[in-house]
Amino acid sequence: MAILFYPEILVAIFLCLLFLCHLRWNKSRTITNWPVVGMLPGLLQNASNVHEYVTWLLKQNGGTFKFKGPWLTNMTFMVTSDPMNIDHMLSKNFCNYTKGQKFQEIFDVLGDGIFNSDSDSWTYQRKLLHKVLKDNKFKLFFEQFVKGKVEKSLIPVLDHVSSFGIEVDLQDIFQRFTFDSACFVVLGFDPKCLSIEFPDVSHAKAFDQLEECLLYRHIVPERWWKLQRRLQIGSEKKLSHAWKVFDEFVYECISTKREEVTLKKEELKFNLLTAIVMEEREGEMSSNITKSDKFLRDTATNLLAAGRDTISAGLTWLFWLLATHPSVEAKILEEIKEHLLDSGKSKDLNIDKLSKLVYLHGAVCESLRLFPPVPFEHKCSSQSDILPSGHSLRPNTTMVYSLYSMGRMESIWGEDCLDFKPERWITEFGGIVHVPSFKFIAFNAGARTCLGKDMAFIQMKIIASAIIWKYHVHVVEDHPVSPSISVVLHMKHGLKVRINKRYV
Repeated sequence: MAILFYPEILVAIFLCLLFLCHLRWNKSRTITNWPVVGMLPGLLQNASNVHEYVTWLLKQNGGTFKFKGPWLTNMTFMVTSDPMNIDHMLSKNFCNYTKGQKFQEIFDVLGDGIFNSDSDSWTYQRKLLHKVLKDNKFKLFFEQFVKGKVEKSLIPVLDHVSSFGIEVDLQDIFQRFTFDSACFVVLGFDPKCLSIEFPDVSHAKAFDQLEECLLYRHIVPERWWKLQRRLQIGSEKKLSHAWKVFDEFVYECISTKREEVTLKKEELKFNLLTAIVMEEREGEMSSNITKSDKFLRDTATNLLAAGRDTISAGLTWLFWLLATHPSVEAKILEEIKEHLLDSGKSKDLNIDKLSKLVYLHGAVCESLRLFPPVPFEHKCSSQSDILPSGHSLRPNTTMVYSLYSMGRMESIWGEDCLDFKPERWITEFGGIVHVPSFKFIAFNAGARTCLGKDMAFIQMKIIASAIIWKYHVHVVEDHPVSPSISVVLHMKHGLKVRINKRYV
């Protein structure tokens, strides 16, 4: 009689191997490649602290190792934190490492936007966005908008919670602020998520749901989530609903902008969507691609993803680090007094002198080094290759590089790599230390270096200086702080704080 592998038998095998893995784990932290299930049991067993676990594995394996998933699941990939490997992938042999079909399938909600595209499409979009984002008119608009949003939305909310002694989730406040900001800068519409009422906004909640569902696709076999998508059950059903809600919001904004450009050209307020539509109408960047509402939807969605979650995550970790390192906060406060006050009598800050806040810049960089908003990235090799570390790759090999692990490597940052030290970013003459992008990779590296890097620094420093100058942030006692398991490095339990006004 032939032996058949019924599902029940496979489940039993998996459970037995998981039990054996548990017994082995009590004796050793080395990851085991089991028959049938590969290294997946070890990964699942450490899912709650996966970033630290991967960091430990990378240290034990010289900065690069091969993860082998269950048989027939296409979950085998190479993981690295070696700067030379990353420089090789993102710069020296850039053409061989694309987003790949697997990335594009997982992040299908991003459509054909710049994060999901390769080759000619990516080149065209980067050229278009570079033209808009690097324009002095946009830079001035962006800086003035952030200042205004801080004064009219953020400060009133913080004054309110401070006056009533309310415990508040600072991560939630930052997410609301950056969603409002990203929507206004990209779409020309402020959903007003940040107010003292803390309203529920359907498209903002849909955005959060999309992020959670995309993470799920990373941690289950591809065939399983694709089956769920086909049957419209589980996480994929939630994703479909959130996608529909979010798309309705974006397409409505696109329709409004097209109408405004047609009817009120002289009265238009600046935003990225309007700028792109204007480029299309004026023919300076003419292309059949830009004439599609889908192109505008994909572009807007990618820009919203870049401008919302990454900044809010970066600010959340920055203020936790400042709250737990009062000496750093004190130095930033002194720097603000020295450079941003207009006069000895005025208590208002002159944000135009933001570039003089060198120590604050160092603190932001140090926070991004230890807690990069995007903790991991992946590429796919088009052809066979040999990495500088000596590892051989076949065509269509997925390469995962851990930004989180890189910030914790003694081989990159020295024995004090786990310490929060803004001084490591400041020269002996008081300038900013230049660190190669393949070593400090929070903004990616090579040809795909983040176009919004300068915008991110400006926004984070305007917000940070305004809060530090007016308030003292106290983390609620015994509040648990740990990274979430997500495509963006949020805090798992938020950041519960009390806000006290300063009397400077």
